Amino acid sequence: MAAAAPSSPHSLATASGLLLGTTGLCMAVGAVLGWLFGDAGIGLLIGAIVGIPLAVAVVYGVYTRTGS
Repeated sequence: MAAAAPSSPHSLATASGLLLGTTGLCMAVGAVLGWLFGDAGIGLLIGAIVGIPLAVAVVYGVYTRTGS
């Protein structure tokens, strides 16, 4: 009988939460900075543009740090 493979502590929900949380945080920071400079909509857009690749990098970093 084969031994069960160790399960990964990360799941699809973990990756999704990291993606949404990081992107949302960047969008919120961008909106606040945009509001301070006069246009929250542009700040929100810039926050989303910066947040998407940052979120991918965060997920990549979390999953590669564990050696999975």
